[in-house]
Amino acid sequence: MIPILDSESPDAVVTLREYPSGTVFARHTHSRGQFAYASTGALKMFTDLGNWVVPPQRAIWVPGGVPHEMHMRGDVVMLNTYLDDKAATRAGLQDRCQVFDVSPLLRHLLEAALGIGLSSVRQHCVLTLLVDEIGAMPELPLSAPLPSEPRLAGACQRFLEAPTQNISLDEMAVWANMSRRTFTRHFFEHTGMTFVSWRQQVCLLEATARLGQGAPITEVALALGFSSSSAFTSVFRRNLGESPARYLAKSKAASLF
Repeated sequence: MIPILDSESPDAVVTLREYPSGTVFARHTHSRGQFAYASTGALKMFTDLGNWVVPPQRAIWVPGGVPHEMHMRGDVVMLNTYLDDKAATRAGLQDRCQVFDVSPLLRHLLEAALGIGLSSVRQHCVLTLLVDEIGAMPELPLSAPLPSEPRLAGACQRFLEAPTQNISLDEMAVWANMSRRTFTRHFFEHTGMTFVSWRQQVCLLEATARLGQGAPITEVALALGFSSSSAFTSVFRRNLGESPARYLAKSKAASLF
């Protein structure tokens, strides 16, 4: 359920919801911006402009008014912080979707905000610090753009249904009913990325979601078409700054619930 926020709501409102694996929120919008933190489980989110993955212990910012669809990967405990425009500006949040790391302090502030009554000095202090801490969080490279051109969009949606490194540029061109040269040119014009880079990024996003559900690293690497677990680990470390094993260990150690 999406909470109804009235004009007397504070600049930031924190709620907790639990969703079973496989839950899908069809395309919808919020009047306020949503900072959705996945305490457990992973999220996949789609808009007209791209797709994002939120691993456990990370969060995604969705600006108010942006139509989006969310898919729960694993049982998800989600802490949502709904921010009005003033609070979003204070936190330096952009008018685009972004995935963020979440510090131990921010996790504790989210937990504290759940138990605070309205109209109290403590509430004001906690929410003010919470908004400031959101503004200090680093953005994570866990998104991939989606082209608006209909033929490219259709081919990309087909790829997203079963992402793998084994799908070639020539296959994608056939799916888009374009020549290889035309597909290559249009794909870069509409996404700002080569297809090979985009394919790797989408596979990395899917891998992150599967790892967040507890799938073994080798199984994930091979299922997504990487030549070996070491090749996958190299790509993962280059994009996220650490190995999959280390990444997952940090997520588990940070869990609050």
